[in-house]
Amino acid sequence: MAFAKDHDLHRRRLGMNVGVALTLVAFVAVMFGVTVVKVTNGGLIEAYDHQPRASVLPITEPVQ
Repeated sequence: MAFAKDHDLHRRRLGMNVGVALTLVAFVAVMFGVTVVKVTNGGLIEAYDHQPRASVLPITEPVQ
């Protein structure tokens, strides 16, 4: 039993699926790159956890 020849619609869908797959791979690569850069610069990462951070508080002179 032979398979029928692909219809033009199948070739267009394949092209669109390849485009979506390449876009997804590019997005994952960008997110991986951003993650690697943030992890390698670990000292600069400060998450916002609703707590005051010492690094953003103004420096005040001690009261005498």
